[in-house]
Amino acid sequence: MTRLAQTAGLNDVQREILSTVRDFVDKEIIPVATQLEHRDEYPTEIVEGLKELGLFGLMIPEEYGGLGESLLTYALCVEEIARGWMSVSGIINTHFIVAYMLKQHGTQEQKDTFLPRMALGEVRGAFSMSEPALGSDVSAITSKGVRDGDEYVLNGQKMWLTNGGTSTLVAVLCRSDEGHLEGTAPHKSMTTFLVEKEAGFGEVRPGLTIPGKIDKMGYKGVDTTELIMDDLRIPANRVLGGTTGRGFYQMMDGVEVGRVNVAARGCGVAQRAFELGVSYAQQRHTFGKPIAQHQAIQFKLAEMATKVEAAHAMMVNAARKKDSGERNDLEAGMAKYLASEYCKEVVEDAFRIHGGYGFSKEYEIERLYREAPMLLIGEGTAEIQKMIIGRRLLEEYRFQG
Repeated sequence: MTRLAQTAGLNDVQREILSTVRDFVDKEIIPVATQLEHRDEYPTEIVEGLKELGLFGLMIPEEYGGLGESLLTYALCVEEIARGWMSVSGIINTHFIVAYMLKQHGTQEQKDTFLPRMALGEVRGAFSMSEPALGSDVSAITSKGVRDGDEYVLNGQKMWLTNGGTSTLVAVLCRSDEGHLEGTAPHKSMTTFLVEKEAGFGEVRPGLTIPGKIDKMGYKGVDTTELIMDDLRIPANRVLGGTTGRGFYQMMDGVEVGRVNVAARGCGVAQRAFELGVSYAQQRHTFGKPIAQHQAIQFKLAEMATKVEAAHAMMVNAARKKDSGERNDLEAGMAKYLASEYCKEVVEDAFRIHGGYGFSKEYEIERLYREAPMLLIGEGTAEIQKMIIGRRLLEEYRFQG
């Protein structure tokens, strides 16, 4: 596909990066994605290839060994990677949220310690907000960090940790009441802790356990885990930014990047579904002609292509708004909501075009059909996005009576 989802105003460097990533996706990801996904196998060779391309340092400033590119460039790369296999885009997404949070909020010592190694992919990031009982209600977290001399002692159970096994640095959101008066709003008594660990499962450092991979309907290959802290001790200098009580704001800043990423993933998966659908429709014959010549199928293709274009445009707008330094929670929420919903619909239409063959594991669309639902949930459900959008609209359009 070359006509859909084009982005105006890119410079030569951005176009070269995207061309390189697209070639890598076509040659190294698409041919093996379905096979690896069916085995739920971590894509080690693909990840090593991304490291060689420098993609783990794409948004990390040049002074720390990264490429210093924009969120827009990153989002467009994610779109291409998700077009090949969404799980691979998930591997770099959580890494970049942590790198972004370090760049924006970390102390100079924290930046100097982690960012150069993150740019090389030697340190791999993951972040953790959710817990088994709270879902989207971040303010209800129960994990705690308590000061004990020059250390903090962390206790609690976290859930839905992408890269939980393969990561070596996890940004963990905990409640920390130190220095905060009783009755303080919950979001003002949260702190982000930078937890270093070994890659793998089981007890990965004293007091920290990664039990194993959660078996999922889709989004396979990438490891999704729990994280259990039992008197986990970390140095006080591993509080992100050096000050407690700022964790909620730091995480929400990172989640805005994550929502642009999820929107980009939705765009990529939808593009691939359209490619598969339009190709199959021209090969499959019924009633003496390709099904693409039947008006009913042409209507589906028209709707699918329009949704791909609309989602891409909103994703690009949200990324550019964030790059400008402006608040983009409205645009990111809209982009994430629309792109994930449209992705589900485009994938289902491509599935319908395939007919009975879409139900066969031999066809790629079967994998996409299981992957798309994760985007409806990741980085906040559609209902959460609508709540954010509605509140922001009321701020912008306040009635003057």
